[in-house]
Amino acid sequence: MPDTANANGHDWDAAVTAALDWWRDAGVDHAFVDDPQDWLAEARKPREAAPPAPMKPLRELAAERDDSPKVAKVSAKSDWPQTLETFAPWWLAEPALAPAGLKRLPPVGAQGADLMILVPMPSADDGDALLSGRAGRLLDAMLAAMSIAREQTYLASALPAHVPMADWQVHKESGLGDVLLHHIALAAPKRLLILGASGISALLGHDPPNLAQSLRAINQEGPPLPALLAWDLEAMLQRPALKAGFWSRWLEWTGTETI
Repeated sequence: MPDTANANGHDWDAAVTAALDWWRDAGVDHAFVDDPQDWLAEARKPREAAPPAPMKPLRELAAERDDSPKVAKVSAKSDWPQTLETFAPWWLAEPALAPAGLKRLPPVGAQGADLMILVPMPSADDGDALLSGRAGRLLDAMLAAMSIAREQTYLASALPAHVPMADWQVHKESGLGDVLLHHIALAAPKRLLILGASGISALLGHDPPNLAQSLRAINQEGPPLPALLAWDLEAMLQRPALKAGFWSRWLEWTGTETI
């Protein structure tokens, strides 16, 4: 094929094909122009933002969740022990009373004690007996000032095990408040000292006479049980000033006489 185009030739197809093949072999297989193109012009065009979806009320969002933990219910009341002697084994075994794997401690004392002392739960440093740790030593000092021996008391806890960050509302929903009242009825003390204003009162909070600010007696079968509600022992250890306030209330409650 000649190097220059021949207008009189008739082999234009071959010439065009040869030219395209030459450019293709040179690596040019697309048409190019020198004019600049604004490829992002379309992307920079303002778009109307879609209105945000309305937020659902928190109550509806919570209702839609299906991964919330289910509250384990205590066994039917008809299956609860009906004597104080059978209560302790059930207390140590009933699954809904405390999370699995935690060490449980039974109550200590005899039925009909002069004073029942109720704490929210065993202390973290309790050994094999309830109130055997640092809080228990404070209690012993308080009892000595009251001229009361431990043997004259019935020591119990609202929870059978030490549960860090206990959710008292969940425990109430599980039926622990009713178990607590049943426990008190079985122990049948003459008076009740509750050392744990926040936790224990939450279990009894829906009964107006049992609110933390106005608790004076526990209403159950039979005559009301005189009750005094105060700060828990751990709080008194951290804030010694609370002990003076408790002592003043104790003297008022007992008529300035110990039991």
